[in-house]
Amino acid sequence: MARRLSAFRDWDRVGDRLTWYFSVARDVKPAKYLLARRIGCTLDLPTATLDELWIEHDLATTRFLDLWTETRQRGVRLTGLPPENPSLLDLTAELVRRMMARCTFCRWNCRVDRTIDAKHGTCQLNDLSRVASYFDHHGEELVFRGYAGSGTVFFTSCNMRCQFCQNGDISHDKNNGILVTPREVAAMAWQLRRAGCHNINWVGGEPTVHLQTIVEAIRQMGSPPSRRDLASVQRVNQGTMALLLPSEEPGVYEGEFNVPMLWNSNFFMSPETMRILRPLVDVWLSDFKFGNNQCAVFLSRTPWYFETVATNHKLVYDWGEDLVIRHLIMPGHVECCTKPVLNWIAANVPKALVNVMDQYRPEYACDPLSHAYDDRYRTMARHPNANEVLEAYAYARELGLRFQDLSYEKNVTGLRA
Repeated sequence: MARRLSAFRDWDRVGDRLTWYFSVARDVKPAKYLLARRIGCTLDLPTATLDELWIEHDLATTRFLDLWTETRQRGVRLTGLPPENPSLLDLTAELVRRMMARCTFCRWNCRVDRTIDAKHGTCQLNDLSRVASYFDHHGEELVFRGYAGSGTVFFTSCNMRCQFCQNGDISHDKNNGILVTPREVAAMAWQLRRAGCHNINWVGGEPTVHLQTIVEAIRQMGSPPSRRDLASVQRVNQGTMALLLPSEEPGVYEGEFNVPMLWNSNFFMSPETMRILRPLVDVWLSDFKFGNNQCAVFLSRTPWYFETVATNHKLVYDWGEDLVIRHLIMPGHVECCTKPVLNWIAANVPKALVNVMDQYRPEYACDPLSHAYDDRYRTMARHPNANEVLEAYAYARELGLRFQDLSYEKNVTGLRA
């Protein structure tokens, strides 16, 4: 696997910016969740107060970061670090369960009790999750799809309402897909990795609003899935993978199931969710769509956008994490969105890899042929023209951003600045 991955030109070209992710994908290093499983906590989790859980989480995260630093610099032997009980993973799962009772997963800060079926916040979800599809995704950036695909799990619903969403069928429809348990989601991840996928790509919709299911699924990834779990999720398996069974060995690190966690998100997360994700996510793939809050409200019905997404990007960058930022060139929004976003990236996260994307197409409320079309978005009912694409690329080049390797490899216009 390592030899085949290293053969990709973009893998080598951007390897200096994604060193941790590549090492986990090649099973040279253990994924973060395997390290988090080795970090113990001293609380009795069911009886601890929420404040006590957060204090313990901060202390455990500090110990985790020490271990992660050692792992990056010198490596560790998992055989010499037995799993703890309870561990940072167990503590994280308990915290997320408590958060569900006054949901603060995202910046909306709805504080509704999602464990009560009648209570819904902006995402319109209770405590259950639906998956629309999972498969070996060959449409992501080459650094993620490699030769065997990105192991993508598409959750339904979202905490934003982008009127041009290219996944509008799942982001605007919370009832799309099938109901899944964390155990079944873990089975999906197991199957994807054993089929050769280079990562588990949590996406939607938006993964943030399914934090409770994802965290619990990660916690349960240490044991093989049952035949029943594997069979129950095949209805939404849209990939070309064979149905592999637990007797066949997946990617492993020192005998344990090992796969990098990719957080593919709109980055409209709360500070609490950022703290939860830090010891779990190996590589971050973000959207930075709007350069101001006015466009975010008009096109996505999302207030507090710019400051929230900017803050979360800066956090990840300052943490020293592996990060790829996507920005979609939108028709008529180069001056108000593209340039401010690229300016912010250059000033605040200058070494991040950036994909300046020319793949916008009119969808959902911006598509005159859609049942959801809204004439208020008629200016968005076209593709970006050549001048807009070239202007965006030229501006990224002028700012010195690292964008060519990712932007040109999958662009649809064939244009180059």
